[in-house]
Amino acid sequence: MIPKALIFDVDGTLAETEELHRQAFNETFAAEALPWHWDKAAYRRLLDVAGGKERIAHFLASKPDGTERASGRIAELHAAKTQRYTALAAVGAPLRPGVARLIMEARQAGVRLAIATTTSLPNVEALLGAAFGAEAMSLFDVVGAGDVVPAKKPAPDIYTYVLERLALPAASCVAFEDSTNGLKAARGAGLATIVTPGIYTEGDDFGGALAVLSDLGEADAPFRHLAGAGEGDSMVTLNALSRWLAAA
Repeated sequence: MIPKALIFDVDGTLAETEELHRQAFNETFAAEALPWHWDKAAYRRLLDVAGGKERIAHFLASKPDGTERASGRIAELHAAKTQRYTALAAVGAPLRPGVARLIMEARQAGVRLAIATTTSLPNVEALLGAAFGAEAMSLFDVVGAGDVVPAKKPAPDIYTYVLERLALPAASCVAFEDSTNGLKAARGAGLATIVTPGIYTEGDDFGGALAVLSDLGEADAPFRHLAGAGEGDSMVTLNALSRWLAAA
């Protein structure tokens, strides 16, 4: 029952990156002399919209001051924001507890690894490169990122895309997410899902998750069990995942 592949979301799941994204958006708006600043409360609401370009478009639909100067420039603004984010991520986004440990355990055991995210590929490359070095992307058999599918989470399309390229059934894989939209996407593709809520998703509804945990856990820093499987365990390991799947 050991999974054949582990499929990871990125933002909030691999690392607490959302504050870096918020900073990059706000710095871009300031550089463009746009009178916008997304505070934490506003950004939490905007995170209900998956995808950076989609987030800007949703915000413009509310017709804030400066809309006329930004209309038709969503892709340009997003590209500028991505440049700022990748610079920030390269130096300031440590992986969440247990992520590197589980990735390396999977690699050593021959379990395949994949990424399924709505964030753009340069963002993924910057984060993973900072964490794992120049060979980071080679750790993953499949990387589904950005606009490779038209429908963003909570649609299951990005997970379906990854599963097709892995050539594996959903029942043999496990997804890792941090948000309700991510959980809906993974479950929509038929994947058992581990949720580790991030700073912007604590308290969300994660019904249907295989397990809800504070993080993936380390030997000297066990995870906090929040719901589902994993009570009595301290770390997410391949053996633990096997037991949880068998009992589900």
